[in-house]
Amino acid sequence: MTSLSIGQCASLACLLEVSAPKVGNVHRGADFPGLTLNDFLLSAVAIAPAMEGAAELGVGPAVLDAVRATRQLVTTNTNLGIVLLLAPLAAVPRAQPLAEGVARILTTLTPNDATTVYEAIRLAEPGGLGKVEAMDVAESPPADLLAAMRAAADRDLVARQYVDNFRHVFAEVVPALLAARESGLPLSRAIVHTQLQLLSREPDSLIVRKAGERTARQASDFAAAVLAQGSPLDESYERGLMDFDFWLRSDGTRRNPGTTADLITAGLFVALREGKLTLCHR
Repeated sequence: MTSLSIGQCASLACLLEVSAPKVGNVHRGADFPGLTLNDFLLSAVAIAPAMEGAAELGVGPAVLDAVRATRQLVTTNTNLGIVLLLAPLAAVPRAQPLAEGVARILTTLTPNDATTVYEAIRLAEPGGLGKVEAMDVAESPPADLLAAMRAAADRDLVARQYVDNFRHVFAEVVPALLAARESGLPLSRAIVHTQLQLLSREPDSLIVRKAGERTARQASDFAAAVLAQGSPLDESYERGLMDFDFWLRSDGTRRNPGTTADLITAGLFVALREGKLTLCHR
């Protein structure tokens, strides 16, 4: 069990994720126009109180408080997907195992959770949402937040976590992070390797929304090709990683694998909260 508080786990997960030089994302060596590493660092600190109080506040209010706190420091959406993922996990009482606890939390969501989550989404103004026939965020919120997430689950990996009790995070993200770490990779490289593995298996939702399904699948194929080059310490792997990063950045931010980054942050939170992640460099 970790001695970190829930708020510290949330902030640290965000800081570790954004600091790693992941392909196509903002990190310590690459900014986007109008969106910088500093924006993400400020956002990581801003959400700590809301995540610390999630068990008492409830999921929806914690999401809304986190987005409001973020908007006091940055002017664009840096973390909506992250707080949507972290809030149910942070709401699990500390004495309960996360996988069991989050499943229970998701069954106790109320109409107020739906109202406050919809308000948070509108406040964050995420890009590429478009308009859908059912449960559109521009319309009145439904009474059942899970119904809204089910309606979006086939096109959004964040929504799918609510429907599948965070199966993707527990069964894929966390094991990939821990396996990469246990192989001897420094944490930053382990995060990058995990990003490639996740992208190779599942098209990124944000790329789908911004650039279309075909481009998202091209990104997945590119990630698989890099992994086929060898281990993360091989020169051919590093060359492939650089080529992939160049391709992702060659169309502005339309190929930004942002949803995959959000899932990695959730995985880091789980590993930190459960004391499974070794933070010391080796």
